[in-house]
Amino acid sequence: MSSEVLMPNAVNKLVQDAMNGRASRRDIIKRGSALGLSGALMGNILRVSGVGAQDAQEAGWSLVKPEWLDVDLTGVELSAVLASDGVGAPFDQACCDFFAEQTGATVNYIKGAESATDRLTYYTQTLNAQASDFDIFSVDVIWPGILKVHAHDLSEAADELAGEGANFFERILSNNRIEDTLVSIPMYTDAGCLYTRTDLLEKYGVEAPTTWAELEVAAQTIAEGEVAEGNDAFVGFTFQGAAYEGLTCNALEWVYSNGGGTFIEPDGTVTVNSDAAKAAVERAVGWVGGIAPAAVTSYKEEDSRGVWQAGNAAFHRNWPYVYGISQADDSDLKDKFSMGLLPKGDGENADNAATLGGWNMMVSKYSENIEAATVFAKFMCSFEVQKARAIERSLNPTIVEVYQDADVLAANPYQAELFPIFDGGSVARPSGVTADLYNDVSSAVFTTVNELLSGQQTDVSGALDNLASQLESIMEDL
Repeated sequence: MSSEVLMPNAVNKLVQDAMNGRASRRDIIKRGSALGLSGALMGNILRVSGVGAQDAQEAGWSLVKPEWLDVDLTGVELSAVLASDGVGAPFDQACCDFFAEQTGATVNYIKGAESATDRLTYYTQTLNAQASDFDIFSVDVIWPGILKVHAHDLSEAADELAGEGANFFERILSNNRIEDTLVSIPMYTDAGCLYTRTDLLEKYGVEAPTTWAELEVAAQTIAEGEVAEGNDAFVGFTFQGAAYEGLTCNALEWVYSNGGGTFIEPDGTVTVNSDAAKAAVERAVGWVGGIAPAAVTSYKEEDSRGVWQAGNAAFHRNWPYVYGISQADDSDLKDKFSMGLLPKGDGENADNAATLGGWNMMVSKYSENIEAATVFAKFMCSFEVQKARAIERSLNPTIVEVYQDADVLAANPYQAELFPIFDGGSVARPSGVTADLYNDVSSAVFTTVNELLSGQQTDVSGALDNLASQLESIMEDL
């Protein structure tokens, strides 16, 4: 009998078994994966099954076996450091269990520390001792340079995924490539973006801004109009201006979008005090107490989102997670805003800029099972798992094709709007060239910029010249 006849019969039998309670959730997933069913179809089968509506949405329900995952790892034991004990843990546990079911391997899930600083400390202490406590581990986008000496080269693994049709965004992949070594494979990503009150653009007859200068005018126009109507709390623009890593991200976007580079270029040249960089920071300083509230110098992500979420800002810079909250059924902003690229500056070589965030998979070169660990890393970064992660956790894929998947777009329509940000607007922090001294670099940047925004320093040119001297001194220690 042909496979064309066998396949529908097998699917029909699975549906019947599910409806009649003859198949458990795990059995449904296992059989559906073997049949190559889509995540959406798997979800529908689970919903009509006897496992109940709540169980149908258990973590990992949409996982599908990649066609290339045809390997017997029976007897192999792996340890993987993944999400912390929070909202991401159930999905990562499901991935470990699914991989074990498909390959025969045992995967011990080690929950990473919630604090990125604590997790990095654990990694460096373990790896510096060349211990094999873990085989695979998830790393922040700014850690490849710090941990490169401990990483197994994953270039071949990424090429194999590409051969299976997984085209990673090049800017994201480049962030993980140190010299000729791909130290980690992108698992999911993040990037800064601009939220805009489209209803207020229409109300005041203002065009959506494409440059920072246009944003200033639009923000001022809308804010003046809303305040005149009695909303004294309304402001034109909110962002993250506190002295922490988030301000480094914002400042990088201001500077890079104005043609001012990335503070320190890939060849080690310090450019934070270029004319374009000084002009960008000068402009941002002018926002405080104008289109942005004076309190913005103490804002982190949630502080700035609070102003936006209350309906008191025309424009807002933040990460993609804000979209889902703003578009929720109980949100006053539902259907009143858009999300897109941050504006360009007006300097020479001005371009869109969205600071990259996200997490990647790295394999320890001290692992006693490097080959199996590499297979697991490939699995966690594959099209199939990225699709499931996008559907179930709304995390942003690093593979181009996932943004074109109907199931993903049905679950998260806004991800279509993120594509141009990751495809052309993303920019990496200078963590690769600064290696384990990146934290020193970032601290110097956000301290100086915060002092300028808050008025503790008033000479932008002099402050950035001094910052450049600090960064050059740090680079001499590499």
